Amino acid sequence: MKKIKIEITEILSKSLVLKADSEKKAIEKAKYLYDNEEIVLNSDNFMDKEIKIISYE
Repeated sequence: MKKIKIEITEILSKSLVLKADSEKKAIEKAKYLYDNEEIVLNSDNFMDKEIKIISYE
């Protein structure tokens, strides 16, 4: 029987509105909120999945 290494990737997505002086500041703010777990993605934010073969052993 073959051994096949599989990779499963899930894509989660969430849209939000932030107040900021520029696009750069908005992205920085979103990163800060995400890194500090003030924005949390979960199964409700599921968008897609990919399953692919990585290697054969």
